[in-house]
Amino acid sequence: MDTLLVEKQTTNIQEEFLPLNGTDFIELYVGNAKQSAHFYKTAFGFQSLAYSGLETGNRECASYVLRQGKITLILTTPYNSSSLVAEHIKNHGDGVKVIAFTVDDAEYSFAQTTERGAEPFLFPTVKSDADGEIKIAGIKTYGEVIHLFVERKNYNGVFLPGFTKWESEYNPTPIGLEYVDHCVGNVGLGRMNVWAKFYEEVLGFKNLITFDDKDISTEYTALMSKVMANGNMRIKFPINEPAIGKKKSQVEEYLDFYEGEGCQHIAVATDDIIFTVSELRKRGVEFLYVPGTYYDTVSERVGTINEDLNTLKSLGIMVDHDEDGYLLQIFTKPVEDRPTMFFEIIERCGAKSFGKGNFQALFESIEEEQRKRGTL
Repeated sequence: MDTLLVEKQTTNIQEEFLPLNGTDFIELYVGNAKQSAHFYKTAFGFQSLAYSGLETGNRECASYVLRQGKITLILTTPYNSSSLVAEHIKNHGDGVKVIAFTVDDAEYSFAQTTERGAEPFLFPTVKSDADGEIKIAGIKTYGEVIHLFVERKNYNGVFLPGFTKWESEYNPTPIGLEYVDHCVGNVGLGRMNVWAKFYEEVLGFKNLITFDDKDISTEYTALMSKVMANGNMRIKFPINEPAIGKKKSQVEEYLDFYEGEGCQHIAVATDDIIFTVSELRKRGVEFLYVPGTYYDTVSERVGTINEDLNTLKSLGIMVDHDEDGYLLQIFTKPVEDRPTMFFEIIERCGAKSFGKGNFQALFESIEEEQRKRGTL
């Protein structure tokens, strides 16, 4: 076991049966997509890309597509209360519905995963317009989260068939977000191993790191987590479950307010976290508070870093390391009124780990927010 006390599986490594080229898009079902799009543009610096709605012949829902770097978000709102989208929002509030992968062959990807036990969501489908065709298929995962396989090699349009280019006069500047680093799923007690096995057997992922309640705990609460990653490490999915504690943990709070399992947070990477977080704070994004005493031990824990520690302290950016380097990370407060989904901003300076050394301070910060909400 190395200095991070991690569990790494190195046996039975085979050629990937399911090549995934990266995260194609993440779709959120939201109560008001137009207003949400304004928020993500203003606060997070996303840029207008594409639109689908009544004007494009879509009578079911409105979808606004935003992009920054390689990150693509779809914000979708239903036009009527009887739709499945409306039901999802009623139950969960704003939340992640789809995490889509870019693949070379959508039909092959669907066949490989369903043969290994995945429940179908969307059988292979061809969507086309004047710009070519997209092949798309999908499977169900934890809660109501869907994975779509998107094959784009024969398409030259702005996003997907059915979408038109979204022209906007309001274009706040980007803040340096580059790509999706990972997406974290919260599942019920006793369900972490079930879904870790699903990602291993159905999608060919490996267990990169395991944290137990000795690694992630305070006096009152704890959780357990397994980080699953695909072969090229472009897709990483930590899966959390609550551990038994004296009080209600952050995972239990999420499950209560989300009313089920779901995507807890999206981690987005930047090459300059100081600039990115400075811009986010200027634009009104709120972050978890990190006690000032946390920074007293950073130098001895992490060693030499390129950034000024006082600057990191003033912004609340945490630091951790592994044998490959160090990382800088910070967590927003929930971006909606239900204490559910939030964002992580991360800069990797060589490190491939997930901030184990930061969990104590992070947990204490989350518990303080839970105290304020009366949900601890």
